Amino acid sequence: MYVCLCHGISDKKIKKLAFEQGVTDIQGIRRITPLGSQCGKCIRPTKELLNEISTIAMFKQAS
Repeated sequence: MYVCLCHGISDKKIKKLAFEQGVTDIQGIRRITPLGSQCGKCIRPTKELLNEISTIAMFKQAS
C-alpha cells in the first residue's frame, strides 16, 4: 500500500527502513525519503505504521 502518493513511498519501504536500518520515528524517515514534503497527508498514516512496528518489535523482544 502506498503511504505517500506524491513520492510513491510504500508501507513496505517504511517497514524496511524500520527493521533494517532501525529508523523508528517520522524524522528519521524524512531524513532518508521525501515523505511529507509535498501535501503532508502521509504523515499521520506513517506515524501510525511506525507505532504498529514498534509494538510488534516490543512483543517480539518479550517472547
